[in-house]
Amino acid sequence: MSEKKMTSSRRHHLKSVILQIALSWLEQEKKDNVEQKEAYMAEHCPVPDMSGDQAALTEMARKLHAILDKLDEERYDAEAKVQKAKKEIEDLNIKVVDLRGVKKPALKKVRMSADSMLQALLGSKHKVTMDLRSNLKQVKKEVKEEPTEAVGDWRKNIEDKADRKKMFETS
Repeated sequence: MSEKKMTSSRRHHLKSVILQIALSWLEQEKKDNVEQKEAYMAEHCPVPDMSGDQAALTEMARKLHAILDKLDEERYDAEAKVQKAKKEIEDLNIKVVDLRGVKKPALKKVRMSADSMLQALLGSKHKVTMDLRSNLKQVKKEVKEEPTEAVGDWRKNIEDKADRKKMFETS
């Protein structure tokens, strides 16, 4: 069941055919939009009758002015509704984020020396280098000497422990 791969020339040809079809669709869509606009304008906006005297033309201008005012009010109301809806969506998004909680990102472990930390905090002001190991006090390690007498009197130890036990029992 081996599938044959398409040759590059065939793929290129198919791609060019698809692009030509898409281009013709876009052109047809533009033409359809223009026709729809013309049909809408013819239906809703009849050609004004310019014949008549000045009084008729003035009256027609007043009517057009009233229609424009009404349209402006509607547009303003629509914009106000949109702004209100946007604000509400923004508030709801904020509530969702608050309810979900802010996830803290996992912090990466960074190894920094004291010098680099001070330089990051203080900037270029930091001139002193801190070698913390050099400031440490030198301590000599004392070797405990074990008594040479490893074997002692075991009865003496038991008596000491018995006295200690009595001390705790009385209190």
